[in-house]
Amino acid sequence: MHRIEDYALIGDEQTAALVGADGSVDWLCLPRFDSGACFARLLGDEDNGHWRIAPLGAERYTRRSYRRDTLVLDTEWETDEGAVRVTDLMPQRDRAPDLVRVVEGVRGEVTVRSTLRLRFDYGSVVPWVRKTDGHRVAVAGPDSAWLRSVPEVPTWGEDRGTHSEFTVGPGERVAFVLTWHPSHEPRPPLVDPYSSLRQSVADWRAWTSRCRYTGPHRDAVVRSLITLKALTYSPTGGIVAAPTTSLPEEPGGVRNWDYRFCWLRDSTLTLNALLAAGYQEEAEAWRNWLLRAVAGDPADLQIMYGLAGERRLPESELPWLSGFGGATPVRVGNDAVNQLQLDVYGEVVDSLALARRSGLSPHPDVWALQTVLLEFLRTAWRQPDEGLWEVRGGRRHFVHSKVMVWVAADRAVRLLEESPDLEGDVDGWRALRDEVHRDVCEKGYDPERNTFTQSYGSRELDAALLLIPRVGFLPPDDPRVLGTIDAIRAELGQDGFVRRYTPDAAPVDGLPGEEGTFLVCSFWLADALHMAGRTDQARELFERLLELANDVGLLAEEYDAVGGRLLGNFPQAFSHIGLVNTALALFGGEEAG
Repeated sequence: MHRIEDYALIGDEQTAALVGADGSVDWLCLPRFDSGACFARLLGDEDNGHWRIAPLGAERYTRRSYRRDTLVLDTEWETDEGAVRVTDLMPQRDRAPDLVRVVEGVRGEVTVRSTLRLRFDYGSVVPWVRKTDGHRVAVAGPDSAWLRSVPEVPTWGEDRGTHSEFTVGPGERVAFVLTWHPSHEPRPPLVDPYSSLRQSVADWRAWTSRCRYTGPHRDAVVRSLITLKALTYSPTGGIVAAPTTSLPEEPGGVRNWDYRFCWLRDSTLTLNALLAAGYQEEAEAWRNWLLRAVAGDPADLQIMYGLAGERRLPESELPWLSGFGGATPVRVGNDAVNQLQLDVYGEVVDSLALARRSGLSPHPDVWALQTVLLEFLRTAWRQPDEGLWEVRGGRRHFVHSKVMVWVAADRAVRLLEESPDLEGDVDGWRALRDEVHRDVCEKGYDPERNTFTQSYGSRELDAALLLIPRVGFLPPDDPRVLGTIDAIRAELGQDGFVRRYTPDAAPVDGLPGEEGTFLVCSFWLADALHMAGRTDQARELFERLLELANDVGLLAEEYDAVGGRLLGNFPQAFSHIGLVNTALALFGGEEAG
């Protein structure tokens, strides 16, 4: 059975595919990240759709890697007969999405088999397939996909799949191109797979050359930035949390969610990573997506939106899919969109303040939006909410949520102090900032244990409390901050990494079972240790976190320290954002200690 770390990512900045250790593309949604999957073996079996290209009789690749500074994947296979290389990519599209797979002989004469099973609508619809003009054309409802090879190789239909078999010698190449388009439209122009390969390599290397980071572990930082770029929906600038749904947070468990949407909680950290690494254009596109998405009544601000800012993301289950490793249900959509999370108001105000300070092009609506959000928070901040982690066990007065309300007021006050041309209620917002600060310190802090707690009056801890010094709520050397760091390491730590909250989470999040250590929280711990002057400990933790990435440098949402495997949706933007920001903090600036 596959493990999450067996997969590599390819994509065209509008959707993405996962390629497994056996050479099979097991996940691909077309034409967008959030569309129905045409390959859903990842969450089911072979009959739910996949496309495998591998030497006849071979089970698993010998080695694989991305071409330097690109998202072009080379997979090499050594057999008794010789060796072949399969190169996978999705060229940046003109109109239609293309999946290109190039087979090249390296040594000897090797027979290669291609098996394609297209299953539209998450593996539930078997298309009609016909042959026309050298193509195999699959059609079902609104979907159509065209398969061709260059040069053409023997292809036949069998067992509700499309099969090809051929032999390659040294230097010989066979390229396959799978192109999707709406079934009611004519076939889009053909792409040349070999020129697409050359252009993709050149495009990615031109993009990565803009990275300003030159410190240690640059390869890991660049790989994370490439992954974030790959998770960007280029038409709008929105960045999806992950390209997958329902990869479990607990093996065989029910903590399975759809992450193919854009979360506001990631906004400031994302913006910081892009700006600090030198990607101002991408940062501006994300800022502009944010402004469009949140436009409207501040009381209706959502925690997440669709790729273009869509608000309705209804959650449903797909009972015909057996789940990754049997983890069900498989979900599409996300009902957490309906939750109240006060922290997102702070994230939005903080992001827009950061954009202004960083010199992004001015936008006429930014200050008006920030002032409206602050006015809403004057009274709304007293409400309980579902918190950063989208718990389904009922609303509470989460400390992190209140801290982010303080952030919103603080950033607004600072902007007014720095910019006399702006108009706003600076005295009222200072009063709000002070009141929230007192409230959190009185009700969200446990003096007996010298730690902030997850919610008012609770004993549970929350890794989001590690952000208190980062956002400036308290200095990093404040005894309450130091006590919180130590308490989280002691109570939420597992093998040196950090869980989101107390392992017995059912009373908080309303779900049975447990989950793994949360990777972005572990990066936050490294940040907090560094800010507190414990830089050696921070760097040691950072080095260990880098070792959790799979063989091509990708991280999931969580890590199972007992089973030694990745958990959750993959690859996870939040984890890679954490990696970039921590590297920049540890090696991109002044020493903290």
